[in-house]
Amino acid sequence: MEKIAQYFAIEGYVTDVRPLGNGLINDTYLVSASEGKRYVLQRINHAIFKDVDLLQRNIAYVTAHIRAKLTASGETDVDRKVLRLISLKDSQSTYYTDGKSYWRMSAFIEDSVTVETVTPESSYCAGKAFGEFQAMLVDIKEQIGETIPDFHNMELRARQLRDAVAKDPVGRCSEPEIRQFLSEIDHHIEEMCKAERLYREGVLPKRICHCDTKVSNMLFDKDGSVLCVIDLDTLMPSFIFSDVGDFLRTAANHVAEDCPEIDKVGFNMDIFSSFIKGYLESAASFLTEVEKENIPYAAALFPFMQAVRFLTDYINGDTYYKIAYPEHNLVRTRNQMALFRSVLSHWDQMKAIVSE
Repeated sequence: MEKIAQYFAIEGYVTDVRPLGNGLINDTYLVSASEGKRYVLQRINHAIFKDVDLLQRNIAYVTAHIRAKLTASGETDVDRKVLRLISLKDSQSTYYTDGKSYWRMSAFIEDSVTVETVTPESSYCAGKAFGEFQAMLVDIKEQIGETIPDFHNMELRARQLRDAVAKDPVGRCSEPEIRQFLSEIDHHIEEMCKAERLYREGVLPKRICHCDTKVSNMLFDKDGSVLCVIDLDTLMPSFIFSDVGDFLRTAANHVAEDCPEIDKVGFNMDIFSSFIKGYLESAASFLTEVEKENIPYAAALFPFMQAVRFLTDYINGDTYYKIAYPEHNLVRTRNQMALFRSVLSHWDQMKAIVSE
């Protein structure tokens, strides 16, 4: 780790490297240097992010754009309000590779903390921060690519489910519960695919979105104010529904997505209301009426999409998601379909909150 860190243009020489955080995708380390500076070193998960050059170019474009806007607005603490990538010593590249592993480095933001607990207060902060993040990128001129193509494409997920059912490789489609799920999904599938239709009709725009909107993907200062949005790997063009729905799917469920106690699954309207209040305070200025009126759709879309993905994997023989026991993906499907139904039961209340 010390040898790899020295490839980057840090101040001084490396004095210490130790693991940082508990991320599930990339391996992350805190690097201390002799000049008192600290840095974050990450091994990029090349199995998920196959085009590392595109990934790093996206992050460089977006952070430079945000940095320029903060500077122009008179912000005096820019280095704590946006990530700063560290280039290699001998080139302008923002990543190092030995042909097998890919590494990047950014400046460590001092006196910052992350929050794991989802509360109405942290949800409001998340909504406001991610709305501000989108707002700053509305006018970006650089071409941003998809780091994971079709990441939140419901039409693709529907096709994958149909293909799985047609092949039924391990004979699970004959199970009564699976047939019942397939019938329920088929009843809603056309409505849940409407984002792609609206986009083709030219009614719904794609914007630069974070696409992994968790409370833990923000840094706070010690007073509880949001400093900046982090973990920009999934940064890409998408519908605003990605940032709204993805947050609510996990944050507003009363239990974890694989909780087998389905009677405890439910959609927390306090979390919804708080997140949407913060989000619309910062994003309403650029959102179209179509985007705003479909916020309840976003809340329903993501548990539905995840249920389809879990069910597809179960039918395929559990080849994609890691499972802890044979029916793990089926339990996840039950959970997310229950959450989807709970969201639908709050439809009128959600529309009233957005309108207000």
